[in-house]
Amino acid sequence: MKYLNGLALTSAAVLLAACGGGSDTGGSTSVDNSGARGSLVHNPPLRVTGMTAAEFASRLGETASGKSLLQIAGTPKCGVNFHYMEYGTVGGASEATNATGAIMVPTGSDPACAGARPIVLYAHGTTTDRAYNIADILDPARPGASEGSLLGAMYAAQGFIVVAPNYAGYDASRLAYHPYLNADQQSKEMIDSLTAARKALPNIGSSDSGKLLLTGYSQGGHVAMATHRALQAAGQTVTASAPMSGPYALAAQGDATYFGNVNLGSTVFTPMLVTSFQRAYGNIYTNLTDVYEPAFAPGMDTLLPSTTPIGTLFSEGRLPQTALFSSTVPTAPTPQLQALFNSITPPTTPPALAPLFALGFGTKNLVTNKSRVDFLLDALANPDGAVPAVTTGGAATAPAHPMRKALKANDLRNWSPKRPVMMCGGNGDPTVFYSLNTQVMQGLWTAPSPLAPPAGLLTVLDVDSASPGAGDPFAAVRAGFAQAKAATFAAGGANAVVQAYHGSLVPPFCNAAARGFFQQVLASGI
Repeated sequence: MKYLNGLALTSAAVLLAACGGGSDTGGSTSVDNSGARGSLVHNPPLRVTGMTAAEFASRLGETASGKSLLQIAGTPKCGVNFHYMEYGTVGGASEATNATGAIMVPTGSDPACAGARPIVLYAHGTTTDRAYNIADILDPARPGASEGSLLGAMYAAQGFIVVAPNYAGYDASRLAYHPYLNADQQSKEMIDSLTAARKALPNIGSSDSGKLLLTGYSQGGHVAMATHRALQAAGQTVTASAPMSGPYALAAQGDATYFGNVNLGSTVFTPMLVTSFQRAYGNIYTNLTDVYEPAFAPGMDTLLPSTTPIGTLFSEGRLPQTALFSSTVPTAPTPQLQALFNSITPPTTPPALAPLFALGFGTKNLVTNKSRVDFLLDALANPDGAVPAVTTGGAATAPAHPMRKALKANDLRNWSPKRPVMMCGGNGDPTVFYSLNTQVMQGLWTAPSPLAPPAGLLTVLDVDSASPGAGDPFAAVRAGFAQAKAATFAAGGANAVVQAYHGSLVPPFCNAAARGFFQQVLASGI
């Protein structure tokens, strides 16, 4: 659920003008304006740029941790052609819309780059910038460029085709909002982007081996897991998946936040969730002031994602930076709830994060006390199996509050994978709590749980942990993360680590682990 800052809106027209358009094959271009799900508007799609392996290696700059992306991803084996596609999909209320995304194709004579290649279908993390475009890597300052470079280096330059949607509501999408963490819509859109990309491959000099690998980080971790679940339910091929640092137990994450464990970024995530669920279900509020304080309510339903940088929204007072809830303790209708309010932070997730949680309370807060009380009354009457302490581990049986019902509807604690899955994250994550998401899912997927998959299908990696010793396939990933974390601490102290942990420290190392996991699965022929 990370968010990134961007600079300006990038449209399909701007990209076409800047890059010249055209195809790899020199053939004619077909146009499909039907708007049908999975339709590819321009075939072949625009080629944004192409680089040889050597040229790509020279572009890979420094990360926030001081380690170069080249060091983490490894020397490119392949060149990469970056393409920009537009496709038909649906919004959160099943309305027809369009969206855009990237196709990255490996090139070169190395056997790892030629012939039919496996596809990595990638879901990106939370961004407030409506201009986000993973395909536009030419200017490192453009929103989406850094994640596009990461995907190109980590996967395409090592022989994987990459398909990465920008999501409905971003870039040149006509949708006026983003269906944030709507598991049904986002999994449909991932499948639509894959369908469209497969139509393009024959016209851009590539072919699909039939091996499909799903991954994504943060919001994208949730989306990747939801997509695996949807494809499995439809009987379609999934070779393996590697969701990373995602809010899989979404309802538990929501309950923890409202109980007082206010995660970093909550003033962004909350309105994006409220808007998404209001658009999908229509019952989250009657008036915006049912949820938000009057100072912030006007326009909150259309604020995010935005063409205005998030820092500007904070500085202009259009959104509080950290104060999700009021520091004035509300009067609760039950002694149990009053005790929780008086303590502010119940012991549900890492105690070391308590100072961070306290920042979630202030005088210029976003969510009203009444809205919070109503939510928590339902949480006490219909408790989640993971909050405030792990009991069953499952979502609440029958939540009655509309927001809690929506969170449960998009929670992923209700299925069991039939193909290999690796979950990766870090135990100190201040944004998506590792204990409430990765560890809770691990518990539900471990025997004797009825949701446990067949033995050998589940791998769980905490990059912020010591290697168990000889035979650890992720020893280098753990060591690299430890070095990056130590360098961040040395440069800025503990606060710098908290700020960088979810958004920049963990992602490259979990992606490196995901790639290694995929390579292992492909080599094993499972």
